[in-house]
Amino acid sequence: MSLATDGRDGPTDAAGAVVDGRTCARIRAAGLDPAAALRAHDSHPALDAAGGLIRTGPTGTNVNDVMLALVEW
Repeated sequence: MSLATDGRDGPTDAAGAVVDGRTCARIRAAGLDPAAALRAHDSHPALDAAGGLIRTGPTGTNVNDVMLALVEW
């Protein structure tokens, strides 16, 4: 998971996204190509189709940067 907000979150309504081992499959099921989205630096539509976007709404703050990775060995 990656989340960072400046209170307005730039040109989109998303502050970040949650991605797991099934995200690519959900993107493909929506008719999109996850690799093409990454190559185009345009992950928003793909992650939106996968239901992975985090939408906080306007927070009015610039104090939220969180990144979390869980790894199983």
